[in-house]
Amino acid sequence: MPELKRLHADHASAVLNFELANRTYFAASISDRGDEFFDQFPDRYSAALAEQEADVCAFYVLVADDGSVLGRFNLYDLENGTARLGYRVAEQAAGRGVATATVRELCRIAAARHGLRNLRAATSDDNVASRKVLTKAGFVPVGPAAPAALGGKSGTWYQRDLQT
Repeated sequence: MPELKRLHADHASAVLNFELANRTYFAASISDRGDEFFDQFPDRYSAALAEQEADVCAFYVLVADDGSVLGRFNLYDLENGTARLGYRVAEQAAGRGVATATVRELCRIAAARHGLRNLRAATSDDNVASRKVLTKAGFVPVGPAAPAALGGKSGTWYQRDLQT
């Protein structure tokens, strides 16, 4: 049974494998991270752990029984009871409710562990799967997302009140 775990230094190789194995799949619906992301992965990973340690962000990975990463679920810019949600799920786990169930679990964790009251997430208009995940997880559309927030694509901001 996959388990949602707080990102740890020991997850680095599994996270890199996840990103590399799913790069083409992700690029079909969201902007590609680019070669620079992979070239600088160790430094970026260390920086993410430092941001997490400083309580600026909270990063989670969905780990399969074999230790592989099935998804990344991140809370960015934790401030004043709010944060932005970002997530990506491996192609092999897509379409089976994994993202929806994990986003729901992260909403619970966001309130209980991080004291958050509200989450926001943006998705491009052409990312139907992500829009469905957010809606099924209790998010509601609250307005347009600028292309700058979505790698040049137009989209929508969604929001969820965690206190209801």
